[in-house]
Amino acid sequence: MTNPLLQLAIIWIGVFIANLVAAKTKLTSVLYFLAFGALMVNVGILPTAPSEFIKGFAELGIIIIMFALGFEENTRNFVRSIKRSWGIALFGAIAPFLAAFYLAEYFWANTNISIMFGLTMTATAVSLTMVSLKGLGLHSSKAATGIMTSAVLDDIASLAAVAVMVPIATGQTSLTVLAVAEMIFKAVLFFGGVAIVGAYLLPQNSRGWMSRVPIIGRLGVRDLLLVAGKEHSSLTVLLLALLAGLAAHQFGFHAAVGAYMAGLILREEYFLLDTVGARSSYKRTKAVVDIAAFSWVGPVFFVDLGAKIVFDWEILASVIPHAIVLFITIFFVQIISATLAARYTGNFTFHESVMIGFGMLGRAELAFVVMGIAYVENAILNTAAFYTLMFAIFWLNVAVPVCLTLWKPYYDKAKG
Repeated sequence: MTNPLLQLAIIWIGVFIANLVAAKTKLTSVLYFLAFGALMVNVGILPTAPSEFIKGFAELGIIIIMFALGFEENTRNFVRSIKRSWGIALFGAIAPFLAAFYLAEYFWANTNISIMFGLTMTATAVSLTMVSLKGLGLHSSKAATGIMTSAVLDDIASLAAVAVMVPIATGQTSLTVLAVAEMIFKAVLFFGGVAIVGAYLLPQNSRGWMSRVPIIGRLGVRDLLLVAGKEHSSLTVLLLALLAGLAAHQFGFHAAVGAYMAGLILREEYFLLDTVGARSSYKRTKAVVDIAAFSWVGPVFFVDLGAKIVFDWEILASVIPHAIVLFITIFFVQIISATLAARYTGNFTFHESVMIGFGMLGRAELAFVVMGIAYVENAILNTAAFYTLMFAIFWLNVAVPVCLTLWKPYYDKAKG
């Protein structure tokens, strides 16, 4: 098939079907996007080598997805809850990272593959868990807040680690003390720069020494949104996301890293452009971004990623034991580490801690971004390793709604 528009039409049909099935099964639609891509390429409907148009569309998709995920976070609530959730994020990420790393070392004896395994398993699926909790009426609970904050911290740490490790793993930077120090310096410079932009350049009427800087001290992102007009606010923020992605690329990082950080530093109050229908401006912008990210642009990335799974039955059969071992190991390591951390560093009750342990099992958008970078863009993962991660992540995601549903009666009883 050579017509790229026909390819896109087929992909969108799959996205439509996947969303319907996901709503019925209460699982993340990402799984079905991947499954559809794999099915279509293996029956010969989609080509094994996508057109440049589809590749570019998919790259834009992951930039918008990562921006939408960052944009969804309430920055102030996130910062307030860090004090209670840091331990869950730290120990709930280190334990699965080490478990996945050493399993991959045992399976393939390749440090670069092992690092990518570890990074993939530190990225918790916020959306999958929150959808599952919402279905159980627990999305506003203390446990849900702990899960969300910890997952975001893990995702930021994963992105920072990807930014540093991928150039080393691909040989773009040699593994020397000086090279590693240079990459860390770039990471600190980039993330520090984003923090400065978020703290001083975006807010209206900067405080402290920044207030004395001509023009910048008086103007903020709200002025930019006002100039663009309400009807173009979504274009404005998506432009900011793309520019942040391009800046990240200039530092040697993936564009998705910059887009996520751009979303994270934007706040709802920047969209309060007038007193009449002030909140509606933010909600309208967020709705447009979410539709683009999760309905028609972003899903192309996941379908395209799924289309990389060209079944080789010999390889497939050989990795089933690897996938089973990886799934079982991460299942128990993640639950135990997150539960203990929630109980003893976050002072959550036992029933809340177990709920957090189950809620940290999922792996979705960011995990697949890491896999896409490692397998598609840089060929760090081999086919067997890619298949192993795919199957293990699928069952981890299935385990989230199942475990949360089974635990809910005990949770409700303890809450009394």
